[in-house]
Amino acid sequence: MQQPPPYVPAGGAPPPAAMVTKVELSVSCEGLRDADVFSKSDPICVLFSLDGNRKHEIGRTERIDDTLNPKFQKQIVIDYHFEEVQKLEFAVFDIDENTNNINQGDFLGKMECTLGQIVSASNFKKPLDYNGKAYGTISVQCQEQGGLQKSVNMTLRGVKLDKKDWFGKSDPFLEFHRQLIDGSYALAHRTEFIKNTLNPSWKPMDINTRRLCDNNPDTTVKVECFDWNSNGTHDLIGEFYTSLAELETSHAGKTWSLVHPKKKGKRGYKHSGEIVMERVEVKRKYSFLEYIQGGCELNFVVGIDFTGSNGDPRESSSLHYLGGNAPNQYTQAITAVGNVVQDYDSDQLYPAFGFGARLPPSWQVSHQFSLNGDPNNPDCHGIAGILAAYHQCIHSVQLYGPTNASPIVGSVAAMAREAFHQQQAKQYFVLLLITDGILTDMDQTIHMIIEASELPMSIIIIGVGDADFSDMERLDSDDKLLSLGPRVAKRDIVQFVPFREFKNVPPTKLAAAVLEELPDQLSGYYNHHNLAPLYEIPP
Repeated sequence: MQQPPPYVPAGGAPPPAAMVTKVELSVSCEGLRDADVFSKSDPICVLFSLDGNRKHEIGRTERIDDTLNPKFQKQIVIDYHFEEVQKLEFAVFDIDENTNNINQGDFLGKMECTLGQIVSASNFKKPLDYNGKAYGTISVQCQEQGGLQKSVNMTLRGVKLDKKDWFGKSDPFLEFHRQLIDGSYALAHRTEFIKNTLNPSWKPMDINTRRLCDNNPDTTVKVECFDWNSNGTHDLIGEFYTSLAELETSHAGKTWSLVHPKKKGKRGYKHSGEIVMERVEVKRKYSFLEYIQGGCELNFVVGIDFTGSNGDPRESSSLHYLGGNAPNQYTQAITAVGNVVQDYDSDQLYPAFGFGARLPPSWQVSHQFSLNGDPNNPDCHGIAGILAAYHQCIHSVQLYGPTNASPIVGSVAAMAREAFHQQQAKQYFVLLLITDGILTDMDQTIHMIIEASELPMSIIIIGVGDADFSDMERLDSDDKLLSLGPRVAKRDIVQFVPFREFKNVPPTKLAAAVLEELPDQLSGYYNHHNLAPLYEIPP
């Protein structure tokens, strides 16, 4: 069985698009400054996004008369992107009822934060800043928009499908499309294709109902069966229509006839084969935000390559050179990823390791050592602590080799295994591995990644420098699961990118590229293991 490559089929349906997560922010304040002489202030809260020196209004609450402790009813809706640091400013003003112009009102205070800080807290509360002094407090609560989500887990097979190939049987695969408001259809899911058969049995599929039908049980779902062709001109075998409501009430043996629209109505034509339901289960599916707000934390771990191929740190050509006008690539990678992940770890303590260096006083090569020099406690406080330990370490070790990453992967997997045995959606580990070349212990690292694929853990690998990283792409198994001999990973947990592709763009682009898959990896892991959030935030 193989996955069809990305393509735009004859019907014009694009590959599945990412569903935007929207969150609703509820705001309240206490102890506001009283700006009115004969009554109390009439506050309104305005939310801005911050981008450098630019401010853009996202939304505002209603104005409430005569109160210094407003609880605003109108929620502010904002798009949430985990992989970005979304900087926000909440500004509170006292305005008269005959104007909506905040420039004509009195400023009562502001609070700056990130959206990540808000979504990772059940109730985010901070002082309001009024001209450099704390004056009152503001509280922000967050709720994901869109209601409960479910997933449809089902197994389908085909029976006596039409033969579309001249010199063999068909290579069939299925596509599921949800109907949009304007009557058109959007691709929601595509199965693997199965070579040379008219009676295929597809792998079990798990489809989020938000993607399948926008959580509307009566939305029409079109299912198309294609014969796969290597040139991308896949031939339609037939189609049928269903809905989530029908799927939920289906049973083993439920059958749909595939009808080709161009053959429909022709004399003697019945159908082009049948699709049979082998098994179906519709169950509650929790989102990434529900797990984060339900008490799950991201445990961030860093591994840095200290092999000799990086170059002498005293030379400006070295990838570890610290004396330039701009931070080196290692520093930039740690900062870009760490700035996002730090909002989801309450203790701000991050284990940080190096590999491939000779350590004093024995000058033996180590493939895993603490950046802070403490072999018993590798934790660094905050992203600044990681960078300080890294900068100090550069001057105290000798770069050597080889480039062995498997010890650090195995060490973090051991941490994740402890969390696995707890059987709670409480701790998910994220390993950031930064290296300047191909791994010397590639097979051992693949073995460790396959072992780790059944644990609450994801791995981000950033390749720095100008080496040929083509072999590293093997670890990022987007097209098929990583394997070594007969062993196959349970899921894809690796994201690899070369830093050079992001040298001339803002660091936020690098963070977005390496972190975009993490929310689905986390929620997919816990949902697969039927682990609910530790607690649910009431609506």
